[in-house]
Amino acid sequence: MAMFESLSNRLDTIFARLRGHGSVTEADLKEVTREVRQALLEADVNFKLVKQFTNNIQEKALGADVLKGLNPAQQIISIVYDELVEMLGGADAGQPKIAYAGAPPTVIMLVGLQGSGKTTTVAKLALRLRKEGHQRPALVACDMQRPAAVTQLQQLGKQLDIPVYAEPAGNKPVDIALRSLAWAKEQAATVVIIDTAGRLHVDEDLMREIQVIQQRVQPQETLLVVDAMTGQDAVRVAQAFHETVALTGLIMTKMDGDARGGAALSIRSMTDVPIKFMGVGEKTDALEPFYADRLAQRILGMGDVLTLIDKARENITEAEAQKMQEKLLKAQFNLEDFLQQLRQIRKMGPLLNMLEMIPGLNKMLPPEAKAEIADEQNFKRIEAIILSMTLKERRDPKLINGSRRRRIAAGSGTDVQEVNELLKSFREMQGMMKQMGAVQRGGGGRRMREMMKQMGGDMPGGLGGLPAGLGGMPGLPGGGTMPALPAPSAPRPASARSATARPTTTKAHKKAAKKHHRGR
Repeated sequence: MAMFESLSNRLDTIFARLRGHGSVTEADLKEVTREVRQALLEADVNFKLVKQFTNNIQEKALGADVLKGLNPAQQIISIVYDELVEMLGGADAGQPKIAYAGAPPTVIMLVGLQGSGKTTTVAKLALRLRKEGHQRPALVACDMQRPAAVTQLQQLGKQLDIPVYAEPAGNKPVDIALRSLAWAKEQAATVVIIDTAGRLHVDEDLMREIQVIQQRVQPQETLLVVDAMTGQDAVRVAQAFHETVALTGLIMTKMDGDARGGAALSIRSMTDVPIKFMGVGEKTDALEPFYADRLAQRILGMGDVLTLIDKARENITEAEAQKMQEKLLKAQFNLEDFLQQLRQIRKMGPLLNMLEMIPGLNKMLPPEAKAEIADEQNFKRIEAIILSMTLKERRDPKLINGSRRRRIAAGSGTDVQEVNELLKSFREMQGMMKQMGAVQRGGGGRRMREMMKQMGGDMPGGLGGLPAGLGGMPGLPGGGTMPALPAPSAPRPASARSATARPTTTKAHKKAAKKHHRGR
């Protein structure tokens, strides 16, 4: 996650140096806690929390005789992980994200300042709950302060096929909210999500309006939407709202941004209000449930396999996954399957975000590889190349000779070299899948685990610890390894393409060349 990348890199550097020691002294521990303190302060974490955090690490490490243990470095990392989980709200881990009413509809009220992404989050939350089985969510436009808010919510509702209750300007928000409940019952809505007004800053009028709506409507959940990019201001806003309105949870938006992330680390401990969801992108499906342990794992470079599995289950059916797995293990995987797989994976979100969830892989990828993966144009070129092939060519890439490669390159707006690179990468991937299938069919589970352990390195929770359930994701057959995606080279200028796009030598060309040579 980009927001925590700087902090994650700092902590990884600190712990890599710690793992290099055979033993750890008390002086080493003090040095580590000092550096962790500095890293957290630079990440804009509240200084009181940082002090408490590092004191707890030192006390636990010394009190449990960690330094005398067999692997003190790993134990210290484990203590840091536990403290991070606690700071992020570890006690909430097993709690449901939404407290539903005994009889529908469940009423959820979203509050917050202007610019926090509240109206968009209303639609995101409705879509998330519909995916979880609440088939009839409804939205209510009670933001009469911002002129475009009602229209924006109506457009989002139309886009997602979710009904929206709205009234003309001039009506009081509390009356709109009350009338919407009767409308929601007529619609047989299971969940009603109310979008309330915001302001540029916290003021008495805003708080009074929200209080009145809350008292009259009695929502099951009152969720504050806060912008993670605003740093410690987000913490102060949350404290101000919680003092006036009985908040039941928080939604952190813009968690995919490049801010330092201190608000997300501080807000739970400073307000005593649980974070329930986090926005990780602009699209309406970019809202994830918040789990303290998963975020702590990502910050410490341990990946986030469970979220990866959740995303796979949301976008890929069990039947599709099983069919793909069988093809992979039998080495029957062709370019048509690969195109389907690529599209399924792209539905799950940016590929780089997913690769960062695989333990140890983020550390293995050099910056240039990350830039290549993050470039969506690469995947569009791959798709264009495959779509420029005939159905027979996709199913049997061995048919693709020199003239066919030139035709495919011309049809996809690429050059022959890029087509060659894709085919070469695909053959390598096929070979790797064939080897893995042979290992699994031969009962070589131990060899498979050793292979994954080598890929995962010495990171805690490395690839060797991936659950076998990852077989439910295409390209992760039972063992949890993902085939390398072919990555065409960066686009070149047209002049360079014409120079490099030479036809591939065929048998006919070779025969003609020999005849010409004999003639000489």
